[in-house]
Amino acid sequence: MLLIISGPSGVGKTTITRAVERDFADQGAVFSVSATTRPKTAADREGVDYHFVTDEEFDRLIEEGAFLEWAGVFGRRYGTLRRWVEDRLAEGKLVILEIDVQGAINVRRAMPDAFGIFVLPPSEEALLERLRARKREPEEMIQRRFAEAKREIATARESGVYDAFVVNDTLEHAIAEAEGLLRAELARRGR
Repeated sequence: MLLIISGPSGVGKTTITRAVERDFADQGAVFSVSATTRPKTAADREGVDYHFVTDEEFDRLIEEGAFLEWAGVFGRRYGTLRRWVEDRLAEGKLVILEIDVQGAINVRRAMPDAFGIFVLPPSEEALLERLRARKREPEEMIQRRFAEAKREIATARESGVYDAFVVNDTLEHAIAEAEGLLRAELARRGR
């Protein structure tokens, strides 16, 4: 099964995604590592966090049709490698994509059987506070991310792509809710 997890910056989706991957290892859960043109940071691990590629390599992958979806985000590009996802699904794995709303829309067009969960903040104020608490970026960038987050949430609600919305009020609750939704969907599909 293909699982899509999305949510705006600062909502905790990566932490939730990693918990789902760990807790569903018995279901063959694997995280799809995206390709990106963004620079690698000291904390990043090639092939674990991202596949870091040049703009030229990314262009070549687009031309070859290698992406299930790709998008530009804040001046960088990110893409899901189609072959890797299809190979893991053929092996019976639970493939987890952590992608933005536009990517999710594109994936659902290509793979309508995917199951989508969108992670929401408890409030706009809480999201802005979380973006600031990360202390990664200047206020101008935080405001850009916040404006984009509000647009992303509206698009997610209107798109019909997501099967469920999980509010990350507390991380433990959000993880438990996402995992409960996933267990119910796997049971519905006879897995």
